[in-house]
Amino acid sequence: MSKKNKPDNRGFVYSTDPNFSFQQDREDVETLSAAQQILRIRLDTKQRAGKAVTLILGFAGKEDDLEELGKKLKNFCGTGGSVKDGEIIIQGDQRDKVMQWLIKNGYKQAKKI
Repeated sequence: MSKKNKPDNRGFVYSTDPNFSFQQDREDVETLSAAQQILRIRLDTKQRAGKAVTLILGFAGKEDDLEELGKKLKNFCGTGGSVKDGEIIIQGDQRDKVMQWLIKNGYKQAKKI
């Protein structure tokens, strides 16, 4: 038994229109070079029980490249973290270390906010 209208990650579950179909997100987006990336680094404590995390926002490219960048940053900082919803989360206040690594690796347009 196959479903005609399968749910997606945007919250759509069901449609009464027989011709309805979900528009697929384009996965063929090319990752911009490091010099073209406009990254923002900020400290965040919201919804985290008062614990500080460093957020890296604004990455334009494939999800695999974002995860690879997140892995390199976590390794450099020596802390944990994750990659969720197009942003990199690094545990603790690592803004200076992250900024240093990004500048060293060609991300010239990175800024702390």
